Amino acid sequence: MKAVMSTVRAFAREEDGVALTEYLVLLGLLIGGVVLAVTNAGTNMATVWGQWGTWWTTTVAP
Repeated sequence: MKAVMSTVRAFAREEDGVALTEYLVLLGLLIGGVVLAVTNAGTNMATVWGQWGTWWTTTVAP
């Protein structure tokens, strides 16, 4: 356990470790934003497609 803690402390003291942590946080935020955007776009597309299908079957198809 002491070896792990000393490794973590050494990693935190290095500037590369801090920069890596910042980049990982930014990457996490970016991935979360992309997932949210794709989910939202998919929901909106499903709604629009359903409305178009309803219009098509009531207006054009009969």
